[in-house]
Amino acid sequence: MIFILLSVYNGEQYLKEQLASLENQSCTSWVLLWRDDGSTDATRQLMENFTLKHGPERCVLLSQDNGKHIGICNSYTMLLSAVPSGAYIAFCDQDDIWLPEKLATGLKALKSTRKDRPALYCCRQILTDSHLRYTGLSPALPQHPRFLSAMTQNIATGCSIMLSPAACTLLKAASPPFSHILHDWWAYLLTSAAGGVIITDNQPHLLYRQHSSNAVGAPALFFKRALAAIKRGPNVFMRIFHSNTEALLRHKHFVTAKNTASLEALRKSLRPGLRGILARFSVLCRMSGLRRHTLPEHLIFCLWFLIGPHKKLPKKR
Repeated sequence: MIFILLSVYNGEQYLKEQLASLENQSCTSWVLLWRDDGSTDATRQLMENFTLKHGPERCVLLSQDNGKHIGICNSYTMLLSAVPSGAYIAFCDQDDIWLPEKLATGLKALKSTRKDRPALYCCRQILTDSHLRYTGLSPALPQHPRFLSAMTQNIATGCSIMLSPAACTLLKAASPPFSHILHDWWAYLLTSAAGGVIITDNQPHLLYRQHSSNAVGAPALFFKRALAAIKRGPNVFMRIFHSNTEALLRHKHFVTAKNTASLEALRKSLRPGLRGILARFSVLCRMSGLRRHTLPEHLIFCLWFLIGPHKKLPKKR
């Protein structure tokens, strides 16, 4: 059984089309688990109508704190905690449209992996404007992403992610500890750090609607992504990098020995001053996997990593 996790918030404008695309899935072995994150429009009524149509066993409301605004990451973490053991998971946004084979394709890919090994599936998306007019494709996905590359950027867009039961168990045991990182990047990071399987599919299986209310957008063109990164500067990225390193080390009982050693080396390099710059330069030379997937984006990462703000980290207890 696949549990589709949906957090809704003021989504009445596009929600009907997304729900209709769930009904049109060729794989019908699914349950929709949802909660409202404090909507003030007709979103909740639309969800209640969908429940009446399909029944409370097929469309399940997570009643805990329903209607309380807790933010997208906390909302999906709460939904994840309610998924029963042995279930597959698909993250769902309120404003996209899934193509009919989306669930079936992801499920087939996940079932090809070992049951005891966490696995994450993600695919490219067809990008559209708010009226579903084609604007391009999301960036191509690498065939064999490695853990260290997951530290530099998230390639697993939430609306495309499906998780195996083993990955679901892993994420329940180590939920995102910080508000700065969304549920999709944490799922990708933790699954990869634990030695899990990351399955990338360059065939798009959904329409990813881009509009002014997106929680996170997905610019298709490199120059737009690069310009956004340059405008943000190194501060935001390096705060996230520091925090992700610390978070994974706090959960190192789930992380492979090799990846733990890499995290420890990264942590030691994240120090201020000239010694820190030299240590990080050494890390870049030794850790060839610590890179983004296109050369221009990788060069920006190297610059931010070398010269970005680095605060003195607390000593380990």
